Order: sequence, then C-alpha cells, then structure tokens
Amino acid sequence: MKTTDTWAALSRRGWMRLAGAAAMGAAALGAILPEPASAADKVTVGALRFTSHAPSFIALERGYFADEGLEVELKFFQAAQPVAVAIASGDIDFGVTALTGGFFNLADKGALKVVAGLYAEDPSANGTALLASNQAFEAGLKTPADLKGRSFGMTQQGSSFHYQAALFAEANGFSVEDMDLKPLQKVGSMIGALKSGQVDAIAMVPHIAAALDASGAAHIIGWLKDMGPYQVTTVFTSTENATENRDMVERFLRAYQRGVEDYAAAFLAETPDPATTDAMVELIHGYVYADQPLEQAAASIKAGAVYMSTDLDVADVEKQLAWFKAHGLAPEGLTTEELVDASYVPTN
Repeated sequence: MKTTDTWAALSRRGWMRLAGAAAMGAAALGAILPEPASAADKVTVGALRFTSHAPSFIALERGYFADEGLEVELKFFQAAQPVAVAIASGDIDFGVTALTGGFFNLADKGALKVVAGLYAEDPSANGTALLASNQAFEAGLKTPADLKGRSFGMTQQGSSFHYQAALFAEANGFSVEDMDLKPLQKVGSMIGALKSGQVDAIAMVPHIAAALDASGAAHIIGWLKDMGPYQVTTVFTSTENATENRDMVERFLRAYQRGVEDYAAAFLAETPDPATTDAMVELIHGYVYADQPLEQAAASIKAGAVYMSTDLDVADVEKQLAWFKAHGLAPEGLTTEELVDASYVPTN
C-alpha cells in the first residue's frame, strides 16, 4: 500500500471514530438539555377601543398571553355585530363584545359559543350611562322616564344599544317601540349625532359618556346599572375552538383572567394604590384615546372603570335571548344550552 493510501485509510478511520464520539456526545447533551420551546399558537382577538376591553390590552402588554404560549394579535372593530361575523368566518379566534342579534343568528347555525363573561352592570361601578343631547335636555329630557317619544341613536337594529334602549324603556313603564330608534352604524356616528342634536339620546360606555358630560357636549341623565342585572359583554369563540381546541381556549382564558385581576386591582379595589392605577391608565392609553396626551385622556380612562368578571351570568344571557326572540331578532329555536359552553368558567 502506498503511503498516501495508508494515510487515507487512517484518516477515514479517524474521522469515523470522531464522528461516532460526536454523535454520542450530542445524544448525552440532548438528554440533559430541555426540549426547545414549541412555536406559540397564533390567536387573533376582536375588540373595540373601549376601556371595557382593557383585559385584552393588559394580557397582551404584560405578557400573560405569551406566558400561556399564545401569540395574540388584536383586530379592532367599530361595532359589536361585525365581531361575531368575523368569528364565524374564521378571521378572528375570540370576540369580546356584547351579545347581538347577529351573534344569536350565527350561534343558531352552530358557529359560535360563549365561553366566559366580562363587563357586567353592577351597583359598585358606574357602567353605561344614558346621555341626552343639550337640545333635548333643555326641552325636558332629564331622566330615563322622559325617553318616551324621543329619538335614540344606536349602531344597528339588534345591537346591544337596541337592547339597552329597551331596558331603559321597560324599567320606566313603556316599550322600546315608543321611542324613535335611529340606526347610525358606528359608535362615532352616534356620538356625532348626539352632539349635533340629530338624536335626543344615546347609551354609552362611561369613559366616553363622562368626557361628553364634562365638556358640556351632552348630559348624563341615568345609568344602566339602575335597570337591574345585565351581562353586557362576553368572551366568545368559534364552536370548533370550544369543542376541539379546549387546551388553547383554557390557556386564553387563564391569561385573560390575569388581565381582569390587574384591571380590578387598579380601578375597582376599595382603596386602589395610586401608582397601580396610574400605570394601568398609561397602559390603556396606548389603545384608548391614544390620539390625546396622557394628561388629557387620564380622567376619561379612570371614569370608564366598569365592573368586570370572567364569571358568566347565564340567567341574564337567557333573558337577553328571550327579548331578542320576542322582537324577531333571534331564531326561535335557539337555546341557551346551544349558545353557551358553561364548562369553562363559573356561571350563575
């Protein structure tokens, strides 16, 4: 054998021994090192730029979704009903809005499931306000009892605003049909119509209502919390997620619950820590009134504190469904059991 052939053979044997040792070392190292982290589940959440949607912002900004292995994107809407449509079409994975006629109709087709509560009217927090335009106020619209015969702005027929108009009417001895309901499609259009006197009244979340009242653009004349229990918003997802992706839904709700707890500590505690509240206001300001200086927006954000809990008031959901059915805005055959998956959170 030539010298070069000998060296080649030795070289091949050496490389084989070296490769074998490297493989054994890699196997040993793999036994003591943790498995690489799996890719986060991508989740899209539909929301509105309201303080009542703050737990979505909190859980995202403070990493609570990431802690649960979720990569969350927020997609913003101008009204509640399109959120339900987006869930059914697969454009988003979770919705956080009020129940609407559109939602009930999609649920009847098996597309949607309520899996948790969120914002509810409660005596401990102001919640949604009834606002009168300056013109209507001067003309005698001073209390909810004065709404009969008045015009009322809302987004759409079958919206949560439609139902809220009915709550004010029925609590004061008349029917929602005794009011002149004005569908205006967007919350911004409702506010504009009120300020210009094109409608006499609207119902509005407190961070917007307080700012309108304080600026003299309208008058708060009542509170929805005085009309009785009301599960204003819920967390919902597709039926497919609720039934086939339970682990993902549970992780989402765990992160969401942490956001609710942080919100409650900042705004709903009996004696909240000022530093905790200020930090929360700054976080929310990234999403609500972001076009205003923080100093200007802070008062409205604080005034927008509402009662929140992921517990779900199923009895009130059933009451809402009955009202929507009675007004031809929900399918007669839809049941609360089909609408709600009560296995995820405490219910009452």
